[in-house]
Amino acid sequence: MNDNEMSVFDHIGELRKRLIYVVVFFLIVFVASLFFAEHLILYLQNAREAKELTMNAFRITDPIKIYMQFAFIIALVITSPFLLYQLWAFISPGLYEKERKVTLSYIPVSVILFLIGISFSYFILFPFVVKFMGGLAERLAINQVIGINEYFQFLLQLTLPFGFLFQLPVVIMFLTRLGIITPMFLSKSRKYAYFILLVVAGLITPPELISHMMVSVPLFGLYEVSIIVSKRAYRKVLKAEMEANNIG
Repeated sequence: MNDNEMSVFDHIGELRKRLIYVVVFFLIVFVASLFFAEHLILYLQNAREAKELTMNAFRITDPIKIYMQFAFIIALVITSPFLLYQLWAFISPGLYEKERKVTLSYIPVSVILFLIGISFSYFILFPFVVKFMGGLAERLAINQVIGINEYFQFLLQLTLPFGFLFQLPVVIMFLTRLGIITPMFLSKSRKYAYFILLVVAGLITPPELISHMMVSVPLFGLYEVSIIVSKRAYRKVLKAEMEANNIG
């Protein structure tokens, strides 16, 4: 009993140590991000979509709020691979050697998918939405006075969720390898998953059909890719179980 309790305490101590690593790493990166946030904000302001708009600060604190927010986001994005690595290092002692290599490879794939999601939203979806909204305001004879805080809040609301949503194949693969879900379950749940994705798309896009579909269709595609990935992972799980039974 005492050995089990010590084992639990050891695990808690290990987790605490790795969380401290993550927090310290984040704080260091956050300080460094303060030097890069200004350049990123200016780059986004000089982008084609923003050049035609006049940015205004409606509150004295808007500039510092935007500045700190971007520094935080930069630090969070840079820290995320380190966080995933620490999570992997925490659970890896309980995995087989082959499983360790496979799960470690999830980290760069996850980062790449996050960047693809951000890029898709910023370079394809966001310009379309801004152009559509500007054209609608012009047709309705509305003079748009754009607040810098509102502009960047809208930009982040539209782009960041895509970075996380594009993680779906990696998450599905991981859950399949753990035996939590199966490709059969994903196939049977397709219509419910599509409905949830439609709701998610509606939450992160303006109430307009075309932009809604521009978000929904890629999400449906991601779900189908996730099913394919799950099938491959599931076959590997079955193969590993058969090999283990034969050895036994």
